[in-house]
This record gives sequence, structure tokens and C-alpha cells, in this order.
Amino acid sequence: MSMPLTDASHDLGDDRYAMRWRRTFPGRPEQAQPAREFVAYLLSGCALADDAVSAVGEFVVNALRHTHSALPGGRFTVEVRRWPSGISIGVTDQGGTSEPAAREPDPMEESGRGLKTVAALASRWDWTGDVNGRTVIAVFDIAD
Repeated sequence: MSMPLTDASHDLGDDRYAMRWRRTFPGRPEQAQPAREFVAYLLSGCALADDAVSAVGEFVVNALRHTHSALPGGRFTVEVRRWPSGISIGVTDQGGTSEPAAREPDPMEESGRGLKTVAALASRWDWTGDVNGRTVIAVFDIAD
């Protein structure tokens, strides 16, 4: 399940100055809150913490709804990177048949807005991977 979150296409900043934390969680719905708390703790005092916590919440929900991470024995990994010019939040899942995409939600449905929300909060978001495992990343640039 290990996928790098350092793909150069994500332009995450100079790695010489980056701090990085990673934690793997069991693929169960009750693990969404501990994942959000993990990010909140690491980014305490950061102006972007609330947005990052929201993004990780959306990514975890998607991993548990749309990938193999929610199957018995499944898991997902949250990675937080912080450097002087920004932060990134990544969630690596165990893959599935659909690809992450921000779509126009049906106004009568309760779900389908997660990645649109992340797109509105983050400077950019992207994903990498395939049916065997994916990493979804949100990058938050710190304004000058």
C-alpha cells in the first residue's frame, strides 16, 4: 500500500526544509475522527489547520466509501508535510475501481461534494495511483 507522496508533479516545495509525519489507520469509519485529530495536532497553530483537517476528513470518507480500504483488514495512511511555504495532506488508500474526481453533485443528494470542497479550500489537489492503491493530495500554500 505504500505510495510516495513526493511525486515531483505536485510541486510540494523544497524537501530540505520539509517536516513529514505519517500514520496508518484501520479502514473503519470510526477512524475518520482520529485521522482528523492527527492532522489537527500536527498543525496546531497553523493558519491553514482547519482547512487541512477538512480536507483529510473528505479524503478519508472517500477512501472508506470508494476503495478497498474499507474491506475487512483494510487500512489507509495519512501523511502531513509542512515546509516554510505551505503544507500538504495526503491519504493513501488500497485502491478501487473508480478514480477520484470532483463532480457536480445532485442537489437532492447528501454526498458528492467532498472533492469540490477540497478544491475550494486548497491551493490545488491531485491524485496518483491505480486500482491497487491511490494517494490523494491537497496542497495549501501559505500566502506571503
